[in-house]
Amino acid sequence: MTIFFSTFAQNFHQDIMSRLNSVFLFILRHKYMVVIFFIVLIVGFIDDNSFMHRFDRRNRMGQLRSEIEVYKTQYETADRQLREMDSDPKSVEKMARERYFMKRPGEDVFVIREKDNGAFETAFADSSKR
Repeated sequence: MTIFFSTFAQNFHQDIMSRLNSVFLFILRHKYMVVIFFIVLIVGFIDDNSFMHRFDRRNRMGQLRSEIEVYKTQYETADRQLREMDSDPKSVEKMARERYFMKRPGEDVFVIREKDNGAFETAFADSSKR
C-alpha cells in the first residue's frame, strides 16, 4: 500500500513539474505577448484610470450636467419670482394663497388635487374653523 502512495506521489509530482515546465517554456517563447496582455489588462480594467473607470466617470459627468441644468432653471424661476414679489405686493398675496392656502377672513378655500391614479380630490377649508 505504501508503494502505491509513493508511486502516486511521484507521478503527481512529475505531472505538476511537467505542466509548470510547459507554462514556463510558453512564457519564455511568448514573453512579449504575455507582457502586452498584462499591460492591456491593467490599463483596460484594473487601474484607477482604466477605460472602464473613464466610461463610468463620463456617464456620471453627463448626469451631473443634467442636474446642473435642472438646478439652473429652478434658480432662475425662484429668482424671477423673488424679483416679482419685491416689485409687486399683489404677487406676495398670490403666492401666499396658492402655495400656503392662506385666505382672507370670511373666505372659503377649495383645494383640488390630482391623485396618482388620475382622479381628482377636493378639500374644503371652512373659514369659521380658523
